[in-house]
Formats: sequence, C-alpha cells, structure tokens
Amino acid sequence: MVQSATMTYRVGILLFDDVEVLDFAGPFEVFSTASRVVERTGAPPAFEVVTVAAGSPVRARHGLIVSPGYRMGEEPPIDVLVVPGGVVTGALADARTIEWISSRAAIAGLTTSVCTGAFLLAETGLLDGRPATTHWEDLDDLAAAYPRVLVRREVAWVDDGDVVTSAGISAGIDMSLHVVARLLGEEWASATALQMEYSAGEFGTAVRTSR
Repeated sequence: MVQSATMTYRVGILLFDDVEVLDFAGPFEVFSTASRVVERTGAPPAFEVVTVAAGSPVRARHGLIVSPGYRMGEEPPIDVLVVPGGVVTGALADARTIEWISSRAAIAGLTTSVCTGAFLLAETGLLDGRPATTHWEDLDDLAAAYPRVLVRREVAWVDDGDVVTSAGISAGIDMSLHVVARLLGEEWASATALQMEYSAGEFGTAVRTSR
C-alpha cells in the first residue's frame, strides 16, 4: 500500500456475537479520529470505517447490542480488514465467517487482528509460518491449536507486512495507530493519538518483520 494522506482507505471491521467491545471500538475510534484530523487540513477523509457481520443485531460481550453497517457479502470493497477477538468459539465454528475472512483478506491490502481475533486468522491458514500474537492469556492456546503459527510473546503487536496482529483488547489501539503511521505517516498517527489523549510511547512494544 502506498502511504498517502490524500486518498481514502476503507476499513472493514468484522463483528460477531460475543466480540470484545474495545477490540472493535478501539480501532473504530482510531481510524475515525485519524480521518477527522486529516479532514481538518482540507484533505479528503483518510479512512472510511464500516462494520460487517453475518447477521443483525450483534450482541457483543457484556450484552452490548450493536447494529452492523453491512451484512457479509453486501459490504463495499475493503482495503484494511480488522478482525477483533472476544469469545470466538462461535465464530470459529461458523464456516461462513471463516470463508468471509479468508476471501476478504485475499483482496485487502492489509489484514489485522486484535486479541483472540488471531485465532480466526489462524483458522483460515493466513498465519501459517508467520509471526503473530494474541492476548497474553491465550498465547499457549494459540500455539497449541495452530502449531504452524510463530507465536510472539510480550509484544503489543506484530507487523508481518500484509498482516498485523495485536495483543489483547487495548493493544488494538496501539496496533491501529501503527497502521495509521504506516499508511499516512508518523505525524498523522501522533496527531491522532494526541486528539484521543492517548499515550503509549511508540504505540506499544512491537515486532516488525522484514516483509
């Protein structure tokens, strides 16, 4: 992907029952805020953020009811795919959801996961032979369930080129700010963090690969 503050990237965030609220709301806020910050300069919006689910409404973790913007298969083309985590048992068992992730990741310029969303990416085979991370409580389970994944520990996110995975919950904010930096530049990511009154050093301790 070419870094630019003069084009609009469409961010598609997957929703499903028992999704962790901050896993999807954190990235939603980061990309939406970044777009607002860029628009203040007179440039086009940097990001358009949409939510997608198999059905509507979605009951997120702790009972929050969310109405997704699109049903699977009806959404516009996605440039940046965000797969959040939470209780992913149901989503893992849903062949339609796994196929949707696989097909959208194949055409998106960048695929990301937050927390246990890494299990959903791993289920598609996308993480085979690649470094990735997840919530600290689930690292051993990820390694056991998907032995071909090169599980990384004690990091906020792992950037492996066209796939970026993050640790749990709030780490998705750090990862999303990193993606903003990748696509628009560090100055826009810093301006976004400032607007959000969010401070995390260099957006968290991380791993970058050479891809």
